[in-house]
Parts: sequence; structure tokens; C-alpha cells
Amino acid sequence: MATQRVLPQSKETLLQNYNKRLKDDIKSIMDNFTEIVKTAKIEDETQVSRPTQAEQDHYEMHVRAANIVRAGESLMKLVSDLKQFLILNDFPSVNDAISQQNQQLRALQDECDKKLTSLRDEIAVDLYELEEEYYSSRYK
Repeated sequence: MATQRVLPQSKETLLQNYNKRLKDDIKSIMDNFTEIVKTAKIEDETQVSRPTQAEQDHYEMHVRAANIVRAGESLMKLVSDLKQFLILNDFPSVNDAISQQNQQLRALQDECDKKLTSLRDEIAVDLYELEEEYYSSRYK
């Protein structure tokens, strides 16, 4: 479970700003998409001629599509800003990762030390046996 951390006022304000940007951009995308769908419907009776209305609708759709693209790019920038905020300000998780890596490396070091000690003892026993065999041999 994640524990609640108390953030300084500037970080809290920054996160609220990110949340507001997210809501505004999503609302912009939804509103513009809804208006594009409404514009696509053909109305029978209008005061303007059909070609003029079609050109106006075409222009409005282009503007609204551009607004959707702008909101999408703003969302991508928001994601980038959030990643940067997380990298720069998430010291507890960085410290946890460092501690975990440190523990893993210490465990590996202990394992290597045990293997080396075991190998040294085996070599010492073999060397002792070889020395005894050599010194008790009549072929020296």
C-alpha cells in the first residue's frame, strides 16, 4: 500500500495545476469533437445557401480539428512534465531503489565470499594431501 506523503506547498500547487490542465484539455477535446459531430449533420432549412453553409461547416471542422490536435499535444506535454516531476521529486522511491540494489549486491557479495571460503578450504585440504603424499613418497 502506498503511504500518503505531505508535499510542500509549491509541489502541491504544481500538481493541482497539472490536474487542471488535464481536465481542461480533455474537456476541449470532448467539446470540439461533439461540435464536429453536430456540424456534420445536414440541416434542411437554413438562411444561407447550401454551398456557403458547406464551406462554413468545412472551415469550422478544420478549426475544431486543429483545437483537438492542440489539446492532444498539450496532453503529451503534460505527460512529459509529469515524468520530469516524478524523476526530479520522487526521492523516497529513488532511495528505496538504491537500498534494494544495495541489499541485492550485499547478498551477492556474501554468496561470493562463502563460495570463495569454501573453495579455499577445499584447496587447502587437497594441498595438504598432496604435500603429505609428496613428502612421504620415496621418489622425491
